[in-house]
Amino acid sequence: IEKISALENSKNSDLEKKEGRIDDLLRANCDLRRQIDEQQKMLEKYKERLNRCVTMSKKLLIEKSKQEKMACRDKSMQDRLRLGHFTTVRHGASFTEQWTDGYAFQNLIKQQERINSQREEIERQRKMLAKRKPPAMGQAPPATNEQKQRKSKTNGAENETYYFPNKLTLAEYHEQEEIFKLRLGHLKKEEAEIQAELERLERVRNLHIRELKRIHNEDNSQFKDHPTLNDRYLLLHLLGRGGFSEVYKAFDLTEQRYVAVKIHQLNKNWRDEKKENYHKHACREYRIHKELDHPRIVKLYDYFSLDTDSFCTVLEYCEGNDLDFYLKQHKLMSEKEARSIIMQIVNALKYLNEIKPPIIHYDLKPGNILLVNGTACGEIKITDFGLSKIMDDDSYNSVDGMELTSQGAGTYWYLPPECFVVGKEPPKISNKVDVWSVGVIFYQCLYGRKPFGHNQSQQDILQENTILKATEVQFPPKPVVTPEAKAFIRRCLAYRKEDRIDVQQLACDPYLLPHIRKSVSTSSPAGRICGPPSSSTEDRFSFS
Repeated sequence: IEKISALENSKNSDLEKKEGRIDDLLRANCDLRRQIDEQQKMLEKYKERLNRCVTMSKKLLIEKSKQEKMACRDKSMQDRLRLGHFTTVRHGASFTEQWTDGYAFQNLIKQQERINSQREEIERQRKMLAKRKPPAMGQAPPATNEQKQRKSKTNGAENETYYFPNKLTLAEYHEQEEIFKLRLGHLKKEEAEIQAELERLERVRNLHIRELKRIHNEDNSQFKDHPTLNDRYLLLHLLGRGGFSEVYKAFDLTEQRYVAVKIHQLNKNWRDEKKENYHKHACREYRIHKELDHPRIVKLYDYFSLDTDSFCTVLEYCEGNDLDFYLKQHKLMSEKEARSIIMQIVNALKYLNEIKPPIIHYDLKPGNILLVNGTACGEIKITDFGLSKIMDDDSYNSVDGMELTSQGAGTYWYLPPECFVVGKEPPKISNKVDVWSVGVIFYQCLYGRKPFGHNQSQQDILQENTILKATEVQFPPKPVVTPEAKAFIRRCLAYRKEDRIDVQQLACDPYLLPHIRKSVSTSSPAGRICGPPSSSTEDRFSFS
């Protein structure tokens, strides 16, 4: 009985402890539930606050965007009078848009006409002065006044009388001649100033025309009223428009950053098969681009569908313009600036060929090279991987390359000859396609023109086999470019792909490396490009 009593006491004690523990746990559980409820309320409060912040951010961004749009349109209207505008002109049953220059250009043209008129008047007076030029030393003295007034010449039955102006003294002649020279020099200086102002105005006019077209496209866009796409991207204003796409500056409400949203809109009249192919092509570009992470390549953040006929890609937003627009404005740039741009492009290409599997960009051109700050002396980023090729083990052979399955696509001025060869089988390509493009871009930056097919259309290039005939690159005498730069371009534009350097050799080319001595052979074959530089001379590369 004592044992049973002791056991009962022990059990009761354990039971009391467990009940006490249960009570403690229940109290702790209640405390935790209360804390969870408090945290939940706080979370809801913060969510509500965050939503209010996002709503206010959207409101402020939209207000700012509207103000900027209004300011752009006001400035555009003011520039219409100063720089010019488009007018609709009727030709028979059709209407065409015609450009009319503004008063700034008209004033400069009037000044040029005035200068031309004054120059003609001075030249006329100089001719008159030449008739009064005194005889040189050692010649007969000037005639008397009576002799100078009349000189008769009889020819048959006619008697013609010639009058000569009074001769000047030598001092008077030189004095008048010096005045005419000074006046002509002043007119020449004034004409140069007017020409410089005209070129500046033309660059401003190009911006004005671009802005007029942008505003027109924005006003006719279905996305002009600041929609929020995918519950995340607030569209602010149109950046540009292509064949089947519009690019908007937008704000990522989740990551709180500016982005560029590219809206792809398919033609509703296309067959379903064509729409599907276009969508597959865009998805392929997205998969390629999404994995790339390099400071010289525009980042791709997101991809989503809007409806059956449209989808979006979200890209890193970059201020400034592309290289194509810069060259249209400035024609060319210094060798230092061009070399800096090429070095950055080559750095990106080196990265594309070191990742697995490697990638050929295939569409390198000034329009796909973004100048981050809009100038030629800053950073660049490469974009648009729509035509890029993946060099995977199934399709790429290190000896022959890979088959070009999209022959005919691309921008012909920047593609090498092997892309235009027509045969029973598709041509073979490698990363040397991008090397050729680098050479063309560098040439265009230095000389303000394309090395092959300049002023030709894509159709003319194809019909006349311009690139297939581009066996040798020619360099104009002006502007002056260093021999090292010309040799670098020749290495990039070697006609036979077997003679052309590849991206790896391009990355360690002597011209692009710092402090390379001139004794490095600039005409060495591709296999020796990456060799160590010689130290036989202290001369360095110099760039004008």
